Amino acid sequence: MDHINRVVSSNLKKIRKERGLSLDQLAKMTDVSKSMLSQIERGVVVPTISTVWKITSGLGISFAEIVEQSNENLSIVRVTDMEPVLSTDGKYKNFPLFKDEEKNFEVYYIELAPGAENIAGPHEPGTVEYIVIYSGTLTLEIDGDVRKINNEEAIRFRADVPHIYRNEAGEGGEPCRLSMIMVYV
Repeated sequence: MDHINRVVSSNLKKIRKERGLSLDQLAKMTDVSKSMLSQIERGVVVPTISTVWKITSGLGISFAEIVEQSNENLSIVRVTDMEPVLSTDGKYKNFPLFKDEEKNFEVYYIELAPGAENIAGPHEPGTVEYIVIYSGTLTLEIDGDVRKINNEEAIRFRADVPHIYRNEAGEGGEPCRLSMIMVYV
């Protein structure tokens, strides 16, 4: 798989040109600086997860549309071959696996290092997330309601409210590994 910065660069440039937007217009829509957008489009930087969310929210597109590499009929994805989209501190890794526009869902593999936190704003109305934990414990705060989901457990929730993902394991603790399916209504 191409490095994520090349994929994001190519997709962002394509979407911006298809919509006839200048970098200035895109910066106003996304609340991401023109300079940062230019660097992303040139493949100079790998944007953080929060930057990608700002861009996708401003454009009104899904996260996968900006990080997805291909639209093949058959895809085998190896997480070990992928470069993840990272949080600013690098503790939250998001590996976008698949997107199905026809059925309106996306699939991700996510790793949270001990102490990792990712704050997600509300997704589009009706969005539902399905999460399966493969190792560690995820602390999930959904609109103020805190839940702990352990290894080999799963949760489904409406993601059109603010939510926070945390791995509260201390230093030397176990990473939390999970898969996430986002379904858009």
